[in-house]
Formats: sequence, structure tokens, C-alpha cells
Amino acid sequence: MTDSTKTCASSRRIMAVWFPALPIDRWCLNNRRLEKGPPDDEPFVLAGETAHGPRITAVSRPARQAGARVGVLLADARAVAPGLIVYPADPAADRALLETLALWAQQWGPWSALDAPDGLIIDVTGVPHLFGGETAMMADAGTRFAARGLSVRLGIAPTAGAAWAIAHHGADHGTLPPDADPLVALAGLPVAALRLDQPVVLLLERLGLKRIGDLAQVGRAALARRFRDRRSPVANPLIRLDQMAGRVPEPILPVQAVPVPMVQRRLMEPIRHRTLLDRVVDDLATALARLLEAGGQGARRIELGLWKVDGDVLVRRIELAAATRDPVHIARLFADRLEDCDAGFGFELVRLSAPWAQPLALTQDDLETAAATHGTSLAACLDRLTVRLGSDAVAMPVPRASHMPERAQRWVAPDPALIVQEELALHPRPLKLLDRAEPIAVIYEAPDGLPRVFRWRGHVHEITRAAGPERIAPEWWREKGGARLRDYYRIEDSKGRRYWIFRRGLPDDGRGGMPEWFLQGMCG
Repeated sequence: MTDSTKTCASSRRIMAVWFPALPIDRWCLNNRRLEKGPPDDEPFVLAGETAHGPRITAVSRPARQAGARVGVLLADARAVAPGLIVYPADPAADRALLETLALWAQQWGPWSALDAPDGLIIDVTGVPHLFGGETAMMADAGTRFAARGLSVRLGIAPTAGAAWAIAHHGADHGTLPPDADPLVALAGLPVAALRLDQPVVLLLERLGLKRIGDLAQVGRAALARRFRDRRSPVANPLIRLDQMAGRVPEPILPVQAVPVPMVQRRLMEPIRHRTLLDRVVDDLATALARLLEAGGQGARRIELGLWKVDGDVLVRRIELAAATRDPVHIARLFADRLEDCDAGFGFELVRLSAPWAQPLALTQDDLETAAATHGTSLAACLDRLTVRLGSDAVAMPVPRASHMPERAQRWVAPDPALIVQEELALHPRPLKLLDRAEPIAVIYEAPDGLPRVFRWRGHVHEITRAAGPERIAPEWWREKGGARLRDYYRIEDSKGRRYWIFRRGLPDDGRGGMPEWFLQGMCG
């Protein structure tokens, strides 16, 4: 390494940002925004599904004080702290928040990168003097993150590895001078500060190498022999030591903001009439469609901003069922959202943007076919229904991994790509299921014969035809004691009406009580 290279490396300054409770902070912020956040003293945890059952992924401070720990099975944690409140974890939302923070954090440096799952790396070289020094800059960053409801720890050093070690295991808001040797200055930190996998950390601790200083005193040849088969940095302490000291480069991928397709019109005179506003929206929809087409994209979410003369801003937002750049369709959707728009003294600026866009290939259709089918696609129909009825009123069922009919599907926002035609024979289920299976009284052939008569809602139905049974075993990993087998029958009464009923339990299954009968659905 030449002298010029050493000078360049030593003058570099990296700030590591660590959010110790990012999932908990994100969950609290979202729910408090919806005015349904938990009390400050509620011991709650976030849990995710695993092959062995729900496992805790994040713990609030009251839950930690009660004995809950990250990585523990929920059943084991409840044995220690029976009063735990459990909410589902959302790693995708945590990642989205971290990406947003990475862009927002570029106010302290020219570029930033993700340090998943709960941290950021920011290059602050040549920036601290703008804030009055590194200490003042970290104080500013800590204050701004705290204002957003996030707990944070910071550290600045010449390398990303050293800054990460300070933020995670050193003094909060700690710094390492440019001319300091990181391996000497951070010798008292645990080997976990080298960003190694947990099995490697455990191995080093069993060998008596518990501190970075202990590891640095071991000969390089010995470390190279012991870990010669491990080329990944997270599994090789020698690579991590060199990265911390700046001897080898560490590839870091900066986060770059994706430009949002946006068009706007600053009007020469404020407009108040709806006819003129529709004309401006049509013009903007055409301009946005051209911009999306140039980028090979289609909009999934579109926002219309209306700036009033008095400074007030009205925002109308729509989400589309499929990516589109059809200006007529876009303008038609916003026409329904502008009915209650109060112009006041008039609008002086109108902006149309697509914050959520997806790749959309160029297509060329026959002119007559395009004219005949214009505006009648499934996606266009879903968009109109959503705008008119509300986003919560339009949903579609999608399969969910469960044998039980009441759990075999969930409702999500409609997506034309997921709507496929399936043969009913592949899924012999009734078209209409009750929200909750209703108990019925059944007379059937003993001991396990077909049902003959059943009574439901005060009426007696004579069964003329019956098919079954279809046996479904209980989901023992979800249901507690008392889970019983289900035998389903497709039946038809004397008036031609068809039902889907099931018997829960067998007379001699040893789970207590006689079998129970329920009506689950009605066939077409």
C-alpha cells in the first residue's frame, strides 16, 4: 500500500447507524398513527411463523423485563411470562422503513447503504465541519431520529467495520480518530463486534478468544490455516480484521433514490370551475402516460396534488389493480374522486405523480380490437369499483396453507394476475361458506353410516342423496387439546337443495363426548 493510499484511507470517515429496536419502533409508530397503539407498559412481542411454531423476532422493553427474549419459541416464552401480548412480525415493512431511512439519512453524507436488518452505513467524509464537528453531527442525527420515534446508536470511524463495532458494542456517539489503529483502539470489544456469524463467535469464545485484542495477537498464519476453507467474510475472522483495519476493501452498495414519474402545471390564473380542472387533469394524464411509456413503466399508485391560492393542498390518491399508462382510464378514475373538491379561491398548481410504478412492456394491438375493448378489461373494472366503493369494499380470496375450510383462504386486494379460471372438479367445495359453521341435529346410520335427516334453524330436512365422507385431520400444531377429526358429506334434501355438512369426532375416538354435526356451506 503506497503512502497516498494510506492517506486517502485514513481521511475517510464512515458513520454507522444502528436501530436496536427497529421492528418495535416501526410497529408502535404505525399503530399510534392509527390511534390504536399499545400502552407504554404493555409487555408485547412480535412473532413470526417457523417450522416449529411461532418464534419471537422482537421484544418490547416491558416484555424483556418480564423475561421474553428474541429467538425463543413463543410457547417457551409464555411459560416464563404468561401475560405476553403477541402481534405478527412484518419483516417486509421493516425493510421498507429501513430503505426510506437510508434515503433520508443522506442529509449527513453523499451516499448511504443498508446494513440489514436494522442499520445504515453513511459516508460522511468531508461533511462534519458543516455541522460543527463529528460530535455535533451525531448529536443532530440522534435528535432527528429520536423525533421520528426511533431509538438509535451511532459511531464514526475510518472504516465501516470499525464504525459498526463502535455503534453496536462501543460507547454511544463514539468516534475513532483518523490516525488511530482500529485493532488497537477497539481491542477491548468482544469478537462479536467483527460482524461474524454466531457459530463462529461461539467457536472463538470456546477457544478463549473473547476480545478483538485476543484475536489480533494470534498469528495470521494460524488464523489462515484454521479458517482456510471459509471465504465468506462473516465466517472468516481474518477477513473481518483486515476490513476493520482498512487493509482490504469492503464492498458497500449505496442506496439510490428512484425518480418518481411526475408532471405538473403551474396555472397562469387560478381555476375554480370543475370543467377547467378536468381539462387540466386530462392534460396531465396524457403527459404522465408519455413519461411512463418512455421509461417502459406503468403506474400502480397515482397521486393528484392540488395547490390552492390560500396555501392549502388537496391530495387525491388511487391504487390500480394492474400497471397502466392509459390516460383516459387515469382521468376517468380521478373524475370520480374530485366530486367533493372545494376549490376555495382557486387552484394555482396541479401535480400528477406515480410513486409506485412497475415495468410494463410496450404492446401493439389491432386498432379495431383496441377500440372495441377499450376500458372494459378486468383491471379497469376493478379500479372503477375500488374508486366508487372504497378500497376496503373490493377484495378477492387467495389460498392459504390450511386443511380447514374456514382457514383455507384469506382476503387481499384484487390483483388480475392472481385471478385464474379453475375447474370446480379440482376443488370440490361449495361456492358459499357460512361465516361460522352452525350446529345441526342429525339422524344417521349407526355407527358410521351416511346421514339421513338433519334439523337446521328450526326446519327438518330429509336427505335423499349423500356423498362422502371426506376426512380432514385436525391441525394439531394450531389447535390445543380437544382437536377431533372431521368427516365431510355433500348432501341433497327432498327439495333439491344441496348442503355441505361435517361430523366432528368419532364415537370411540377417546376425546370425550359424542360426535357433533355442523353445517358449513351450501352448494350451488
